[in-house]
Amino acid sequence: MQNCLEGITVVAVEQAVAAPYASSRLADAGARVIKVERPEGDFARNYDKLVRGQSAYFVWLNRGKESVCLDLRSDADRAVLDSLIAAADVFIQNLKPGSIEKLGFGSADLRRRFPRLITCDISGFGEGGAFS
Repeated sequence: MQNCLEGITVVAVEQAVAAPYASSRLADAGARVIKVERPEGDFARNYDKLVRGQSAYFVWLNRGKESVCLDLRSDADRAVLDSLIAAADVFIQNLKPGSIEKLGFGSADLRRRFPRLITCDISGFGEGGAFS
């Protein structure tokens, strides 16, 4: 399976477990994965500090990825994300339900703007309900 996704670009606005795991599988298969983190970094960077001062958990889930820190509250950084998505084949996100839509990057809007883009929204507890 190694390199079967060579030439595919994935942009992932991700944190914690589910989306980083999904995008790590794509990276393992040869896709170029660009992880978008908040300015202070993914909170999973601090889960443990076992490997050379880095979180073994974070390193395991994010191996083989590029990383960029963007403040998505900033117009300039949203423009950077927009240009990354415009050049991507796949967009993955696992922010709190409704958050990515408020930023202007909801799947429905992105598919309208970029018809060839594959989008993936991941929620640990669904899109609605008490635990979402």
